[in-house]
Amino acid sequence: MSLIYIVEDDESIREIEEFALMNAGHKVVGFPDAKSFYKKMEDVFPDLILLDVMLPDESGYDIVRKIRKNADIKRVPVIMVTAKTTELDLVRGLEDGADDYIKKPFSVMELITRVKALLRRTEPPEIKTLSLDGLTINNEKREVRVDDEIVELTFKEYELLQLLLINKGMVMSRDTIMDHIWGISYEGESRTLDMHIKTLRQKLGDYGSRIRTVRNVGYVIE
Repeated sequence: MSLIYIVEDDESIREIEEFALMNAGHKVVGFPDAKSFYKKMEDVFPDLILLDVMLPDESGYDIVRKIRKNADIKRVPVIMVTAKTTELDLVRGLEDGADDYIKKPFSVMELITRVKALLRRTEPPEIKTLSLDGLTINNEKREVRVDDEIVELTFKEYELLQLLLINKGMVMSRDTIMDHIWGISYEGESRTLDMHIKTLRQKLGDYGSRIRTVRNVGYVIE
């Protein structure tokens, strides 16, 4: 049973989300604003956060940025719920650190499916360490090192590097990467994947060049 926090100021929507997720076997706590959410986070961290974009006291974009900057909670997966439907709005949430998004109005089945998929993808992996020469991943600590120096990655960058290292030497198609890392396709996926590859290469320094683009196919690390 996973603990899920719902931050949503619309009481009717929050109640629907709470009811659906509790029926799916999760423990759920709802919050009408950022203030009450932050207070609860001082006591217990959840397994997943369902976060509305437009809140009365603080933007969901600001909240997810704060989460990703906090070393204690930056690995907690976040699904943003938004009534904004432009590609720019959706990409912005993902760039700020959200792992997925749901557009309002949504079905209960879509909500449950996306939560289940994200929780499954963020389960602790069985492989404890992965390496490529001086580049190593410690999955127990969720730590990346380059020549024994710690490299700070976002949640998605970490997942992307992990997938490439598990399949090192094998070309991963764009569709395969999107399915494994983002689960369900969304608008702007091509730009988002390329952006994550670009920032990952930059953070890995010399090892960034080991991630090679295979034109019209995808990426490989070798």
